[in-house]
Amino acid sequence: MTTISKNLLVELFVEELPPKALKKLGDAFAGVLRDQLVALGLADAGAVLTSYASPRRLGAHLTNVVAQAADKAVSQKLMPVAVGLDAAGNATPALLKRLGALGADASAVATLKRAPDGKAEALFYESTAKGVTLAEGLQKALAEAIAKLPIPKVMSYQLENGELPGWTSVSFVRPAHGLVALHGGDVVPVEALGLKAGRETHGHRFEAKVDPVVLRDAGSYALQLEEEGAVIAGFEARRTEIARQLTLAAAKVGGGAKPIDDDALLDEVTALVERPNVLVCSFEREFLDVPQECLILTMKANQKYFPLLDAADKLTNQFLVVSNITPDDASAVIQGNERVVRPRLADAKFFFDQDRKKSLESRVASLDKVVYHNKLGTQGERALRVSRIAMEIGKKLRADTGDQALAIAAQRAAELAKTDLVTDMVGEFPELQGTMGRYYALNDGLPVDIADAIEDHYKPRFAGDTLPRGEVGVVVALADKLETLVGMFGIGNLPTGDRDPFALRRHALGVVRMLIEKDLPLDLKSLLKAAAATFGGIDGFDETRAVVDLETFILDRLAGSLREQGASAQEVDAVLAPQPQRLGTVPKLLAAVRAFAALPEAPALAAANKRIGNILKKSPEADAHVSAVLLQEPAEKALHAAMEQVVPAADAQFDAGDYTASLQTLAALRAPVDAFFDDVMVNAEQVDLRLNRLGLLKLLHAAMNRVALLERLAA
Repeated sequence: MTTISKNLLVELFVEELPPKALKKLGDAFAGVLRDQLVALGLADAGAVLTSYASPRRLGAHLTNVVAQAADKAVSQKLMPVAVGLDAAGNATPALLKRLGALGADASAVATLKRAPDGKAEALFYESTAKGVTLAEGLQKALAEAIAKLPIPKVMSYQLENGELPGWTSVSFVRPAHGLVALHGGDVVPVEALGLKAGRETHGHRFEAKVDPVVLRDAGSYALQLEEEGAVIAGFEARRTEIARQLTLAAAKVGGGAKPIDDDALLDEVTALVERPNVLVCSFEREFLDVPQECLILTMKANQKYFPLLDAADKLTNQFLVVSNITPDDASAVIQGNERVVRPRLADAKFFFDQDRKKSLESRVASLDKVVYHNKLGTQGERALRVSRIAMEIGKKLRADTGDQALAIAAQRAAELAKTDLVTDMVGEFPELQGTMGRYYALNDGLPVDIADAIEDHYKPRFAGDTLPRGEVGVVVALADKLETLVGMFGIGNLPTGDRDPFALRRHALGVVRMLIEKDLPLDLKSLLKAAAATFGGIDGFDETRAVVDLETFILDRLAGSLREQGASAQEVDAVLAPQPQRLGTVPKLLAAVRAFAALPEAPALAAANKRIGNILKKSPEADAHVSAVLLQEPAEKALHAAMEQVVPAADAQFDAGDYTASLQTLAALRAPVDAFFDDVMVNAEQVDLRLNRLGLLKLLHAAMNRVALLERLAA
């Protein structure tokens, strides 16, 4: 049986949905509906899905949906032939009973199919299953879509209709008040959340031309809602309209004004309005004396406004409001929003003025009253550890000159880096930690590099974030992240598969990025040991975890990062297997391995290197020493001679940092290495000969693996 396909529309009309979850809810609702209908044969995989999500509705429009799925041929295994038929080929009671359960009788025995089933033959009953109707399938799909919604918090409420109004309760993200299900122009008789499907929905609370909006058919949904209900139902369509109006409003302001670029804010505002109307508002210029980060944050976080920046990215005293109403005279709406934002800005100005009355230095003692971690002490104790680590890093970076200026500046910045945590502004807006510290440091007359370091020591805050802008900032940021990592690993507070409350993975990647991108001449293990030394006296602190386990953790994060950047697992494994301590050299080492892997000699040398490694593992007595007198076979003499020429040149190139050239020079050893394994018995019976040959291989293995563990490149 074939049925004509039509468009399908489903809408749940609800009370205001949580804005930050709206887009995800809309996509999930529509996606599960589509998947279920495709699985039931009511829609094809190529059907076009349109999801709708506004503050008061979740909807889905799907093309090419049939009223009934096609019938399906079904083959059901019954039982082994030996069980279902007796010696004469007649049906056994067991077979007749099974057929009866399927609605068939003895006449069906002749139609049963025999087919292999493992080692034996089995009987199969073939029938035709009637295709599911749209009403049946949509009921199931709707229940599944509601059950699988990623609801942040479920609420229970009583139904107002039904046999016992007020006594029956259901659970959903928000109370639902309407259900629409249209197949073309026909209502599909389904139910959900105590509601029966119809064709009526509701538009804008105040500006709809008619209420209810009676939908003609599935295809007219979006147009009717916009024209009659004053609602843009589609999330993306509404978002695009808001972005268009923001740009247009900014252009009318002139002077190169532009709304702040914030996708998260745009998404949230899109989830708050059904009929967007962007208006230009302003505030008193005197508030611009407050750092613009404070004003921008309070306007975005508290009021969902879009601050306007000038051509130089400086905050202006104008901002954009996305209103949900479009009155003929918008002055009352504009004045209302200006009146609402003024106390917020006044609070920010008050906090800023009050905070500047005390220096950051005077706030250091207050950190001793702020708990950092119950096992690791207060923020004051933490700041002391960070400052000691920073001073040690500063000394290491100037070890060749003995200059103490960097170490002293880094120590000073680290001592003050957390003091803005006890200011009023950061107490109100924790997102401004570091940012406000810089402003207050400059207000105290501290050097710019120290002020910058106070702000930048949190960097990189996220993937792709910039690194600290100055050397002092890099040192303090490195010290801060190492203190967190070493401390948490030391007390066994490690990240798990789904939990990382102290962002240790992000901190590890931050350490990796600074060491590599700044090419710092610092050894990873020595850094970890220096940091661990500052935790003396803390109960339960395990230095092995804090150094050995943490080193592995950091190198694992580096390996993952390199693979994400396109390096192969073999190349990354070869470079990191020797646990390089100067992470700044890793990009060069990786480039050298890639170039080596492209050489024709690479596969044979990698295989030989693996063979040598296996031989040496079984011969721990081998010493990296060769006596020319004990070299007997021409092949071992040739290898030794080649090594005496090639290895010093390769070592010199390695020491000069030219790792690519070093590996390419070593490639010349392929022929003598192949000949050695073809013609020389390594494990000779004569002890001195055997040890001499093992010593030759040990020297060769050490020379070949300075850049990377080449055996990891072997297939």
